[in-house]
Amino acid sequence: MATPERSAPHNAPATSPSTGDTSVASSATEPPPAPAPVIAQVDLAVSGMTCASCVARVEKRINKIPGATATVNLPLESARVLLTQPVNDADLVAAIERAGYEGAVTSRTDTEEAAESAPTEPATTGTSTTEPDTTRDTHNAPDAHDASDTPAASADTSAPTPDRGAVLRQRLIVSSILTVPVVVLSMVPALQFTGWQWLVTALALPVVSWGAWPFHRAAFRAARHGSSTMDTLVSTGVIAATAWSLWALLFGGAGELGMRMTVALIPSRSHHGMAELYFEVAAVVTTFLLAGRYAEHRSRRQAGDALRSLLEMGAKEARRVVRADGSTVDELVAVNDLTVGDVFVVYPGEKIATDGVVREGASAVDTSLLTGEPVPVDVAPGDAVTGATINTSGSLRVEATRVGKDTTLAAIGRLVTDAQTGKAPIQRLADRISAVFVPIVMVIAVLVFAGWLLWGPSVSAAFTAAVAVLIIACPCALGLATPTALLVGTGRGAQLGILIKGPETLESTRRIDTVVLDKTGTITAGRMSVESVHGPDEVLDYARAVEDGSEHPIARAVVEYANTVRPTEPDVDGVDRSWSTTEFTSVAGGGVIGVVRLPHSGVEMGARVLVGRPAWLADQGVDTNNSELQEIFDAAEQGGATAIAVAWNGVWRGVITLRDQLKETSAQAITEFRELGLTPVLLTGDNRGAALATAREAGIDSDRVYAQVLPQDKVRVVQELQRGGATVAMVGDGVNDAAALATADLGLAMGTGTDVAMQASDITLVRGDLRAAATAIRLSRHTLRIIKQNLFWAFAYNVAAIPLAAAGLLNPMIAGAAMAASSVIVVANSLRLRNSQ
Repeated sequence: MATPERSAPHNAPATSPSTGDTSVASSATEPPPAPAPVIAQVDLAVSGMTCASCVARVEKRINKIPGATATVNLPLESARVLLTQPVNDADLVAAIERAGYEGAVTSRTDTEEAAESAPTEPATTGTSTTEPDTTRDTHNAPDAHDASDTPAASADTSAPTPDRGAVLRQRLIVSSILTVPVVVLSMVPALQFTGWQWLVTALALPVVSWGAWPFHRAAFRAARHGSSTMDTLVSTGVIAATAWSLWALLFGGAGELGMRMTVALIPSRSHHGMAELYFEVAAVVTTFLLAGRYAEHRSRRQAGDALRSLLEMGAKEARRVVRADGSTVDELVAVNDLTVGDVFVVYPGEKIATDGVVREGASAVDTSLLTGEPVPVDVAPGDAVTGATINTSGSLRVEATRVGKDTTLAAIGRLVTDAQTGKAPIQRLADRISAVFVPIVMVIAVLVFAGWLLWGPSVSAAFTAAVAVLIIACPCALGLATPTALLVGTGRGAQLGILIKGPETLESTRRIDTVVLDKTGTITAGRMSVESVHGPDEVLDYARAVEDGSEHPIARAVVEYANTVRPTEPDVDGVDRSWSTTEFTSVAGGGVIGVVRLPHSGVEMGARVLVGRPAWLADQGVDTNNSELQEIFDAAEQGGATAIAVAWNGVWRGVITLRDQLKETSAQAITEFRELGLTPVLLTGDNRGAALATAREAGIDSDRVYAQVLPQDKVRVVQELQRGGATVAMVGDGVNDAAALATADLGLAMGTGTDVAMQASDITLVRGDLRAAATAIRLSRHTLRIIKQNLFWAFAYNVAAIPLAAAGLLNPMIAGAAMAASSVIVVANSLRLRNSQ
């Protein structure tokens, strides 16, 4: 954003969408009561969660603490708690433990209010140090979320850590080896030798006890705290099948030598005589669920790969420039040792260590890792560079301006993590369903068992139906449906240079039908560039010579253009265009004056050159009676361009027109918006001629242009569109866009703009390409679509299968396989987002 928009005068006429009028009636509304200020944010690791009902229970326990509001994420095995009253870390951990899980504080960010009001004595055991405006990171502390240190962690079947993956794999391998002969002997009568049932018992008992221990432990822990989870259903089903089989073996006649048994995929209703064994059901259900949890574990690690790779892409070392023995040398240091103001060297092929400003050298920097933009960006002294980007050609000396947690890469990591930790409204609905689903299923299973006892042919048939209901009804995948898709989607967005601030953003993109676009820095490049030069060759040479002493954006554009098309080196075309300028004067609101000598001009003593508007030139005694140049000047102004007049030796000689050029990709972005069903609207403080010229070039309808809008009126324009029934997305990059970004239903800030705009937005586009806004909306909608598909797979099949199980038409083994498959399907479906564009 090199050039600010030219604001309209205070008496500028107001315009409507169809006429260019920006007068918007303001509506007085009573402000809602201000929420209690958040005085601290605490992040915790939570061990042992396996399903959505676990999440709901942990949130419920923490939310009972006055002033605490928790958001728990199952795939990340984490909880984020916002505090509006002083609360000790130990209280939060104790609440998690009361819910039946283990927790550890990983970081805490306290404000000054928290420091002033922190309690002197902890409410429970342990202490919590409160520091104003600091973040205490305890990821490496011994009591942090470490699978190798806590028994609960090692038993957990859900958290995506390598150690737990190894535990799951070990249980799965042993259970699979023991389960195969159990199934074969139980289902193939020809192989049932004398005493086979006792061998099956010996093989099955380790599976249903040690193999299924994570499910039993989680169920017992929940029961101890008066609640239930999806693991309660699994554990109950496995224990019931095992207990029934042991009873049948010891007391029901199934232990007699020579007994034969057959098992069908669809249970038979004609169970008469001796009780049957269900060891194969218990063993197969355990093995299937372990396989599902292990596949889910591996898939969930893949789901977080994008964020992990993003956070690991930074440089590890830097070549800091230090003085030694009167000269400067390069000192290899860790990136963490750099401080603001340090100068470091970056050689071709190396990563830039941290955010900074180029002090020496010129090169092209590959920013694709952060922005997704494949074309390297040229940098020179004075240009800002971002840490983790790659220097492709020349050597650079860079002064560090941001280090550690203040860098762009760290900020991106925080934004992505915040988005993944939050919850979309659709996920909260799933959590509420899960919280009551398990008790309902338990009641259904009891009713099915009782109904079959009263109506069915045997106790065995009643038992089979009840166990099948318990197993098939368990929607473990429900807790993964939303957060896993969010994890992959936001990670993919980060790879594409799109930072989604929170999960609520996904819901917003579905309803958007209008996209309001700021002009300067959003649709256009945000800096002036020369469009045309009218007059003799000397016009550009004289203008460059006198404008070189000015820092005005128009002056810099003229000099840059002249240096490109008419270099000063004599060997280019044999003409020496070097100059010398004296008596330089800059007149605020008017123009610049200087005495310039050009070697090829024939003016030995130098010419008095003036550059500015014709009216100002006339005030300086210049003859401006040139109808041809006046016509060119007026046409440029009417067409939205900026024109400057060039005069020397008292005569107006030429005109240079400049324009804030449309970005190369803006027209394509407008086309993509229309394909997404969005109506583009241009909103600018520039004059109407410039606005219409930009809209025409970009492909925006002229009746959807708001021109000469003062910064404070941009909010009113957005509100007017909303009152007219539109759901508005706003794309901007400046300080004057921040309020409109916050007011819009969806705010998208260009990452090339100001920090204020990015903080006020819902989505930050790291690169300055407007196509990224269309990509962001497309990715958000795709993520929301995947979430809905996941919820279908996670829940709908349960509803359809419960009646089959209750009717005795579903074998518990098949039910277990289907339930395990649903979790894998959900995670695999989410992984499709990794290829979104």
